Amino acid sequence: MAWAQTIEELVDLAEAEARREPFPIDSPVYERAERDPLRPVLYGGSLAAPVCVLARDLGRDEVKAGQPLIGAGGRLVRLGVVKAWGEVHGSTDEPPRPDDALRHALLSNTVPFKPPGNKAYAESVRERFRPFVVSLLADFWEGTEILTLGTEAFRWFEPYAEEGRFADEAKTDARFEMVFPCRLPLEGAGGEASAFKTVRVRPLPHPSPLNRRWRAQFPEMLDRRLKEVIGGG
Repeated sequence: MAWAQTIEELVDLAEAEARREPFPIDSPVYERAERDPLRPVLYGGSLAAPVCVLARDLGRDEVKAGQPLIGAGGRLVRLGVVKAWGEVHGSTDEPPRPDDALRHALLSNTVPFKPPGNKAYAESVRERFRPFVVSLLADFWEGTEILTLGTEAFRWFEPYAEEGRFADEAKTDARFEMVFPCRLPLEGAGGEASAFKTVRVRPLPHPSPLNRRWRAQFPEMLDRRLKEVIGGG
């Protein structure tokens, strides 16, 4: 992939890749939202934020708004970010507004498009768009702390973790208490094999209303994770 010198160029490169070869995409949802289905929604929020929240891919509400994490689960995450930030820094907004989270967090997905039927994208599609997400996180985002939502978003980082770490420790519920250091390649370093940015991945379950096992516990788990990173834990 050609190195993007600006975030706008990175989005343009991701769009060019999408136009290069067809892949499954929920075109009717984009049509109803009057949005180009091949224009990626790569990120929302602040590139200067200390924390990134990474989910799997876009949903209907995200397409309509042109922002990641704005549906039912995303709203829960956004309100959690605002609440935790206010409690740590003594500046709680009353009432909290979901969009205030865009000042404090970077929001993104493993694939910046919506799959048909909300089915997870095939590995081949995730790999096509992996370089653009890596560049977003390594070259353009200033933070180092990443919260992942759900299994697919967490497993996306496996290639960058210490060898064997995911196989040994990432398959049990204990992962929700653990931190996984990962080394992302820096595209802006000209492809040098030794150039990396280290990030710390802290997995969470997915906040979907359909996730009955974890839904009730999710707000408390999110709050704990956010205070770990916002408070420097």
